[in-house]
Amino acid sequence: MASMAFSATIPSPLLDFSQNKRTPVLSFSILSIKSSLGSSKSAFFQHEFSLQSLTVPGLVLNSRSSGIYARAATDKTLYDYTVKDIDGKNTPLSKFKGRVLLIVNVASKCGLTTSNYSELSHIYEKYKNQGFEILAFPCNQFGGQEPGSNDQIKQFACTKFKAEFPIFDKVDVNGPNTAPVYQFLKSSAGGFFGDLIKWNFEKFLVDKNGKVVERYQPTTSPFQIERDIQKLLAA
Repeated sequence: MASMAFSATIPSPLLDFSQNKRTPVLSFSILSIKSSLGSSKSAFFQHEFSLQSLTVPGLVLNSRSSGIYARAATDKTLYDYTVKDIDGKNTPLSKFKGRVLLIVNVASKCGLTTSNYSELSHIYEKYKNQGFEILAFPCNQFGGQEPGSNDQIKQFACTKFKAEFPIFDKVDVNGPNTAPVYQFLKSSAGGFFGDLIKWNFEKFLVDKNGKVVERYQPTTSPFQIERDIQKLLAA
């Protein structure tokens, strides 16, 4: 396959690297895809150029079924953060070292609540003894659909859905008061249209080393993630 320079323009902070035959040029502003072999998107795919784990200075691009996401190069892991649990106690996330983690921003009054809580509880019960953990972070930023107190959230999840996985203090996942752990998650796997969390029940899959390996849209069923969980548990 002939080498190809290309530019991808996507709404996100400006990133610009010098153009040559081997180095991609990324300028993030409005959505378009161009290649030196032609201006149409079809040419891009006709030449089967792959973005799978493409690395450029300070940035890694991964392609997957749900789109393309940018991952900032960082030495930090999830274990560098401490959060408060649902009872207000400090919890160092290093306590989950060596486990595969699925991190979810949850809400009690969302149209996705019943299916997600039910499936999350099922998957947790199935894999909790194999080194798997779910970390749930309540958030009230999307339609005001998590308005209750921590005690009310805990009672709702544990009583209605028999949730046994850890639930933490209510947090902001976007904006100036974004919780540091979510700043890390988003910088590790920025979405195709930027790093904003789009809605309740967006999901991050973290490996046994505390690194984010996948990010899933809110509408992705937990059952659809099961195969990825199995792969990380077997690694």
